[in-house]
Amino acid sequence: MSNTLASHSAADIQPQQPWFVLSAARHYSLMVSRHPAISHFYSFEVAESASLTLAVPDGCVDIVFDCDATHPVARVCGTTLAARSAALNRNHRYFGVRFAPGVTPDFLDVMAEELTDREFNFFDVVPDARQACEQILRTPLFLQQIALFNTHFTPRLVRKTSLVTATIIHTILQQKGNIRVEHLEALTGYTCRTIQRQFRQDTGMSPKAFGRIMRCQAALHSLHQQGPVSFSDLALDLGFSDQSHFLREFKKLISTTPLDYQRQTLLGAWGERIRYH
Repeated sequence: MSNTLASHSAADIQPQQPWFVLSAARHYSLMVSRHPAISHFYSFEVAESASLTLAVPDGCVDIVFDCDATHPVARVCGTTLAARSAALNRNHRYFGVRFAPGVTPDFLDVMAEELTDREFNFFDVVPDARQACEQILRTPLFLQQIALFNTHFTPRLVRKTSLVTATIIHTILQQKGNIRVEHLEALTGYTCRTIQRQFRQDTGMSPKAFGRIMRCQAALHSLHQQGPVSFSDLALDLGFSDQSHFLREFKKLISTTPLDYQRQTLLGAWGERIRYH
């Protein structure tokens, strides 16, 4: 066993929750982490006018702190497998930690398979962390919250995992999710059954599900680039059999079509919302 799961670069595909950004009252603050186990930290206040906010599959574990003065709460959220509603309250400020795709933090007292498509109260799965959590919830400053999280939790970020899983994650990210199981067999020297069992144990997902999620995340990145995007070319670039297959997959995972998604991000001034720190 080796703790090399986070050896991949989180910058390969920075996992996104686009509906979080579009529901922000003003700015969506974001800071990329220097630690390879964490993709980035984020903070935003949900707008009064925000409609239902969705969580989309991103292959990541999130810790989400609801910093409401009256009822503060912290949740540990595994990746969804399809778009679904997220329990975010209007006018509440949130601070979040998004781990790199496939990484399960070692300080969580829960198995990776239990996290997928589920949420837990922070105190139920992070023993002896109440004081640290309460400090983060009470702090109004984004950068100070990051510092507090790093101080309390960095020593226990990376859970030991297999080298085969780390290799598969790195390869799937490099290939933007476009890879077949037989390619993974040739890459690792293991049988499909062994790969499936080990990968699910380490990440809570099958390699196919993880690749599917990363392929859709890659599509989001392409749609956020400047200039017109050909959906047929994008489908081909991501390894879909045809454009209609890409459109169906995108709608299931993101809850809208690529064209409507482009319209909504343009209308919502996506690029102007994100404030990098």
